[in-house]
Amino acid sequence: MLKRTALLLALAAAVAACGKKEETATAPAAPAPAAAPTLTPDAAVLASVRALRGNDINAFLTAALPAAEVAKIKGDWAKKMTEDPITDEDRKKFAEQMAKLTAPGAEEKLFAEAEPQLKKLDAQAAQIPMMIAMGQGFLQSAIQQNQDLTEEQKKQSSGLVDAAAKWASGVKFTDPALAKAAIAAVSKTARDLNLKSLDEVRALNYDQGMVKAGIALAGVKQVAGAYGLKVDEWLDSVKAETVSTAGDAAKVKVTYSAFGQPFTTESDLVKVDGKWYGKHAIEKWQKEQAAEAATAANPQAKPETAPAPAAK
Repeated sequence: MLKRTALLLALAAAVAACGKKEETATAPAAPAPAAAPTLTPDAAVLASVRALRGNDINAFLTAALPAAEVAKIKGDWAKKMTEDPITDEDRKKFAEQMAKLTAPGAEEKLFAEAEPQLKKLDAQAAQIPMMIAMGQGFLQSAIQQNQDLTEEQKKQSSGLVDAAAKWASGVKFTDPALAKAAIAAVSKTARDLNLKSLDEVRALNYDQGMVKAGIALAGVKQVAGAYGLKVDEWLDSVKAETVSTAGDAAKVKVTYSAFGQPFTTESDLVKVDGKWYGKHAIEKWQKEQAAEAATAANPQAKPETAPAPAAK
């Protein structure tokens, strides 16, 4: 839009100049605008991190996904927001919950409701280590069985789960002060979102939705911070270094700190339309594109199903 406006202004100026009876010297041509510099692979990684640090979901999507995919998300936004029907009961529950979270004195009322559960959990404190261990085992198993993760990603995820379990073992989740801080963060986020009905939510356009998503992300960070998880500090700790490039492929070394522990990993990137993106994300996007193209070409086709087991 800015380029189009500038062009129209330039044409108008040219017409006005031609309308003058006096002859004027030909003005020198304006220099062509410099092309935006292409981000290096490590800078592309850090662009995504900075977007999350700033709670800017639109910037994160722009950094993490090709322009065509971001355009598709924007184009499909209204359809996706309204494709699942909502009932009057859904509307009622949403309105009641938001009113409860945002009412004057909501923090005290919510804590009063949560306090009996906190006391109950506190009485069962001896079982918490076992619960953490069970959750740790479940997550580790899920990571190893996830076929969408590379071996390097599985290794990193497993390390994070172990570090998280160690951190959780040292936190008293039933501490009233921590619970009050978390509840205050939830109420503040609900007020900042300023959404009183499901119909308001569905009426959000893409840009408005991205703003609300950023507010929600900031709220999640605040709730986590109440229990000692400083997500922004983790993001601030991220450093990236390009290890190698070969044509449209690159490898980036990423270091960061989380749960009080240092982590190092290597990320594979590929270049698409002159920009660097995570290889795994691009491969997933390309598969989705191929599947959508196949469906569009043959809308009557049904997904293949596994054959029924033979009768014994």
